[in-house]
Amino acid sequence: MEYATGKFLSDADLKKARNAFYLLDKDPDGTPRVFFENAGGSVRLKAAADTFYKIDCIPDCDGRKHPMALYLKSLVKQGEADIRMLFNVKGGVVATSQSASQIMFEMISAVVENVPGTNVVTGVLEHPSSFDPADRFAKVTGKELRIAPSNPLTGGIDADTICSLVDKDTCLLNIMYASNLTGAIMDIPAIVKKARAIKPDLFITVDAVQHTPHALMDFSDLDIDGVNFAPYKFFGTRGVGVAWLSDRLARLPHAKLLAKPEAFWGLGSEAPAQYAMLSKIVDYVCDLGGSGSSDRRTAFAAGMEKIILQERALLHAILEGTDEQPGLRHIKGVKILADNPDLTRRDLIIAITFDNMDPTTATAEYVKRHVIVYDRVDTSLYSERMLHSFGLKGVVRISPLHCHNLDDVNTFLKVTQEVTAL
Repeated sequence: MEYATGKFLSDADLKKARNAFYLLDKDPDGTPRVFFENAGGSVRLKAAADTFYKIDCIPDCDGRKHPMALYLKSLVKQGEADIRMLFNVKGGVVATSQSASQIMFEMISAVVENVPGTNVVTGVLEHPSSFDPADRFAKVTGKELRIAPSNPLTGGIDADTICSLVDKDTCLLNIMYASNLTGAIMDIPAIVKKARAIKPDLFITVDAVQHTPHALMDFSDLDIDGVNFAPYKFFGTRGVGVAWLSDRLARLPHAKLLAKPEAFWGLGSEAPAQYAMLSKIVDYVCDLGGSGSSDRRTAFAAGMEKIILQERALLHAILEGTDEQPGLRHIKGVKILADNPDLTRRDLIIAITFDNMDPTTATAEYVKRHVIVYDRVDTSLYSERMLHSFGLKGVVRISPLHCHNLDDVNTFLKVTQEVTAL
């Protein structure tokens, strides 16, 4: 991981990666396009989508004892093992819900409504799925909501800033791992360490939805209580949100069937197809790593390292340019939000503004030229709070994935120059 500006995948690995996804470079009707809007929901891994359909067609219930039911149960068991491996955790409880937003609401409500304290701490950059439950359940319980401001230079929230809001009466610290507006990576290890020095038994939850597809996470030595992610933003299908909960969070009062164990978080029948789909995502990352290791965590780590370095190299190319096109840093009329020069502290997300037009108009101009980006504007409930923390009304967000290449980057940069010339 010593490559400060990244390292591109080999030609063979890049070909493997590009062939692994549906609709990477064209719409369903065959129209060519560059899809740089993966923070809104990534391109789909073929193996994940195909496996989901195949398994979902099986009518059997995994709660029975005949062979097909037992096979379905084995897929759930493997999926749960892969979720623990992905976060590098042991014990605790794996929980699923209809979405990552829903499972975050459930975790936060369980803590804030049941753990003593007078305040809840979170950050201004949180997605509404984690900010809103912190706000809602703080109000319901009469607790103070303390909100850490953003750092305009890094695009994130500093560890000292958010931990300065924590005291012995804080019941929950809720923080995202990476911003889905700027790509800034929060220093979660430092935040956890500093917060626990203030209150050792503090409950801590982490929103990892944005960060999971771009990083190797390791909570083995981090004493957190809950972390979530969304498979549909990690090359998978929609319809499920995933979380890991510590034993003590899982035992807090929550919605469950009365006869189920205290720490059980499932409601209704499990969906084996979702677990099988998720395992195919892990298989893909392990195969891309090419380590040959029989240990799944080792193989997964090797694959994620290649993804991280490829995405860092793409980020550097977008910012600094290629042999064919100048980068965003060198295109007149473009401003980059929180352009932290340390690329090791950024996921592959870039937010920009144009001198000559508003973000919505600029996004429409990209789309006319078959480049898909997204306008984050303050009329959206998903953007207002974060944008205003930087004094902005809107940005154009660019979010490629590791399976993109320099041709995609050159197309994007060429179109960007065209937009600035309008």
